[in-house]
Amino acid sequence: MQYQTNAQAHGIGNSEVSKQWFNRPADQRFTSLTDMLSYKRNDAMQLNSRVIDTHKVEIIGATDDENPIHGDLLLQSEHGTQPLNNWSFGQVSQLAGAPAAFLKTLPADLAADNLNWGLRFNRSRETVKTYGKPEELRAVTSESYGRIHDHEIISQCLTLSRQGDWKVPGAMVKSLGDGRVMYDADLPVTLENTTLFASDRDCFIFLVDDHHPIEIGKLSNGDPDLMFRGFYAWNSEVGARTAGVAAFYLRGVCQNRCLWGVENFQEMTIRHTKNAPLRFAAEMQPALNSFATGNTYTFLEGVEAARAVSVGKEEDAKLEFLHKRAGLSKTMARAANARHLSEEGRPIENAWDAVQAITAIARDVPNNDQRIGLEQRAGLILDAVA
Repeated sequence: MQYQTNAQAHGIGNSEVSKQWFNRPADQRFTSLTDMLSYKRNDAMQLNSRVIDTHKVEIIGATDDENPIHGDLLLQSEHGTQPLNNWSFGQVSQLAGAPAAFLKTLPADLAADNLNWGLRFNRSRETVKTYGKPEELRAVTSESYGRIHDHEIISQCLTLSRQGDWKVPGAMVKSLGDGRVMYDADLPVTLENTTLFASDRDCFIFLVDDHHPIEIGKLSNGDPDLMFRGFYAWNSEVGARTAGVAAFYLRGVCQNRCLWGVENFQEMTIRHTKNAPLRFAAEMQPALNSFATGNTYTFLEGVEAARAVSVGKEEDAKLEFLHKRAGLSKTMARAANARHLSEEGRPIENAWDAVQAITAIARDVPNNDQRIGLEQRAGLILDAVA
């Protein structure tokens, strides 16, 4: 079994993970759905959900010589004391009516004082539901929050993967024979190339059908430029997002993901209610089967339409296109423009190039919910021109 914990990603022990209330940890990575499912099931067995009275809550700021500024922030209630993590800290801040971004600039004891004042005089709820274990408080939600566990969604994705050709994507590798770089759909999955992620607030599963490629043209060396159908599923046990699934396309040569739904399947979301996992299975499987076997004409037409839309010849015009059409900041627009020149060997010329530029810089984003936000912006360009 291979997986990387948040603590391992930061080179610290489990006891220090809780001190990251002011800094979001990197996503965990898994090399198989089976490993991910096992990890999440074991994790769920250690977690408890309780309803607590906000009148009886106190936040404690604890510093030590090793962390004189950002020590622990702990929530103390009638059920005991639990360290806040980055996500639950934000939820407690919202409950107290306190600005989380400002509190992160303060030492832990001063941040605790501000939170306690807000909880006493400005709290938004009388009771809340907590979710966590002794060494980590993961969520503080409304009492009515209906939790869908990550392992329930992962289990359904595992079933879907066994019934079809959905898998972690391969990658471009150099042939041992003639040295050409080609796509290998059966490349072994590692922590570096996996597309199975979990974090302190959500989980993401990206699977593709890369044994059935879609050719969208030729690369500069004459090889086919291949795209693959894919879907991603997500969930949050702690109130960060719904559960759901959406379509995307993966470009083999650079591993850019284009979140664009066509062929009668785009995105389906499920609110956190009791029967959500069953609904996930009942509604998602037919949609994914249709997506996997559908024709590619709509997608290919969208690519050609995007290639026909010029973004202008001058650099200022290209940056303006990225800024206005995709909503990128000017700094990010410049980064996308430079990345495309570096990876493709030529400037951005059309809307399809702009899509590739945005999805290329998205690969560097460490947390998948933020990466998806960028990839969705690229999809907006295709929506506008297709």
